[in-house]
Amino acid sequence: MAPYRTPRLRPISLLPLAALLVILPVQSRAQQGGPPPAVTVSHPLQKEVTEWDEFTGQFQAVDYVEIRARVSGWLNEIHFTDGQIVNKGDLLFVIDPRPYEIQLQTAKAQVETASAQLDYTTKEVARAAELRTKDFVAQSTYDQRMQQMRTAAASLESGKASVRDAELNLEFSRVTAPVTGRISTHQVSIGNLISGGGGTGASGTLLTTIVSLDPIWFTFDMGESDYLAYQRAAASGKLESTREGKVAVSVRLTDEKDWSRTGVLDFIDNQVDRGAGTIRARATFANPNYFITPGQFGRIRIPGSEPYQAMLLPDAAIVTDQSNKIVMTVAPDGTVVPKPIRPGPTIDGLRVVREGLKPDDNVIINGLVRARPGGKVTPQPGEIKPDTQASN
Repeated sequence: MAPYRTPRLRPISLLPLAALLVILPVQSRAQQGGPPPAVTVSHPLQKEVTEWDEFTGQFQAVDYVEIRARVSGWLNEIHFTDGQIVNKGDLLFVIDPRPYEIQLQTAKAQVETASAQLDYTTKEVARAAELRTKDFVAQSTYDQRMQQMRTAAASLESGKASVRDAELNLEFSRVTAPVTGRISTHQVSIGNLISGGGGTGASGTLLTTIVSLDPIWFTFDMGESDYLAYQRAAASGKLESTREGKVAVSVRLTDEKDWSRTGVLDFIDNQVDRGAGTIRARATFANPNYFITPGQFGRIRIPGSEPYQAMLLPDAAIVTDQSNKIVMTVAPDGTVVPKPIRPGPTIDGLRVVREGLKPDDNVIINGLVRARPGGKVTPQPGEIKPDTQASN
């Protein structure tokens, strides 16, 4: 059995460790003797702003019309191209007018007959009245002549009504656009038999639809709490009433970043939806180039305050301490002083500071990692610039 040998230990060089012990105190002394770390500071940006509340909604045509036939007949003509813009009064469809032309001629002939009959009976009454004064005609004969004249007069009025009815039917055979807007596709082709609704209450054949485009509505739902806040602000005089039709609003499409489309909030519904806890609102916008199409979605913003002078800071200058928001300021002697703030909404890429700051406070906007409460820093002047391209 081989004898047990004690393992040999390699000698450890103490040179690197000694060098480290020498360097650390030197570096520590250098840091203690060096200048305080540099940070960038700036006064809060002061700017007149308006706070906005945003909602998602949908564009809607002011006028939506279903074009239906009011008289029956064969469809003879179509006078539009599917999807084009039509003006009020433009001819769209022609239903075979010949039966209604005949009906009108017949009604006019009946009017001529009734008119002639009335003339004759009127003269008979005049003669009977003259003879009656001399007692040459019996009273019963005179009464009979009067009855015949009244019957002829009633027949004449009935004939005139038939003429107006025939004229309407003939007019309805030419279907015109009731509003200006974009027309849809034609639902019936030439040669088909059209069923008219007329005045019977029956639904006539759907021929096409038209939606108006300028102006255009934007409808959206706001929560009960938002609506109540607006009501209280309007009652206190801080905001225009949302029911007066004077509140200026802005809207943007889903692919837009700016709020270049302006309009007016002109309608608030008369009750809150008990199921959803929301109330329907509507704004009207100009759409002169017909770019917006009914049914598109968008985003609307409504003023949540009157214009006021606000203090703004970048979000990078705000730190969170549990539930509090804090900014680091620098005193005149270079000491870092934390200040709790109450932030508001974001406007032009900057955060509104409602409370906690003064206009002349030097806020650290860059170099927060080098700043410690109560420590010293070297402030360097900076500038806060709004980002007008930022999405609010």
